Amino acid sequence: MPLVPTRPLPPSPTCPPKTSSPVFGVCIPIDYTLVQMDDGEPLLSALVKTRRAYLVDLDGVIYTGSRPIPGAGQFFEELRQRKLPFLLITNNSTRTGRQVSAHLKGMGVLIEPEDILTSPEATAVYLRRDWPTGTSVMVIGEEGLVRAMVGAGLHLTTDPALAKVVVCGLDRRLTYERLVRACTAIRHGAAFVATNPDLALPTEQGFLPGNGATLAYLEAATGVKPTVIGKPSPVMLEIAMARLGVEQHETVMIGDGLQTDILAGVRASVATILVLSGVATIADVAHAANPPDVVIDSIDIVRQALIEYV
Repeated sequence: MPLVPTRPLPPSPTCPPKTSSPVFGVCIPIDYTLVQMDDGEPLLSALVKTRRAYLVDLDGVIYTGSRPIPGAGQFFEELRQRKLPFLLITNNSTRTGRQVSAHLKGMGVLIEPEDILTSPEATAVYLRRDWPTGTSVMVIGEEGLVRAMVGAGLHLTTDPALAKVVVCGLDRRLTYERLVRACTAIRHGAAFVATNPDLALPTEQGFLPGNGATLAYLEAATGVKPTVIGKPSPVMLEIAMARLGVEQHETVMIGDGLQTDILAGVRASVATILVLSGVATIADVAHAANPPDVVIDSIDIVRQALIEYV
């Protein structure tokens, strides 16, 4: 059933008039018009009825810091009970899927490595589409990226004359010498591929330089723009859908970032749900160039919708 904009939902009795709109019983403190189905059904309930695959961001959606978001673990249990496929997708290029799984299990969220797609894993899939086994690749990155390249059968090199591809992920031990080698390889014609474009990393010490800062350096020095795999590029979502064996019209992207998760979903032509448990606020939504289809407090609201409607 196609998604069409219609009249806004009537105000919820529990929401202040003209200042809130209900999203599956949750009051959002803004005059935010919901998109409805052509039969007037609220979009969230319609989405959980008609979409069968879920792509889910991690930080800000499943956990914040070292604490799981209430209902996150139970959300995946509801998906499993209904045999609905899902993948957790993350731009983090430093960890392997196994390490991400262990981190989640330590918080009580039971996710297996095969349920996770990291940006290095997506990058490896992308490279193997065009480059054969044994292709020489120069890597700027940490364990997650190195293991993904080796696991894909690619050959690691530090020689700019041999590198066919320069793959760049976050590297917290990056040196000037390695930047010089990467620049030389790119100038000599090596393809320039990036795991993700995140400019800054939120940490307990504040925002630290992310992979996007390294990409900016390399682009400024070589004049070459990288091919980006991670969000907000649609490439990562397309790879995720291919792994799950689903189509765009069957898929929902759940995230907390308007400029990453939601924009990636829009570019990949999938339905989008923004949760307000992470970086984005409802005020941000009001000014978003690419707004989400649904805005909710947290992923637990989707869990409740699954219980009620699926």
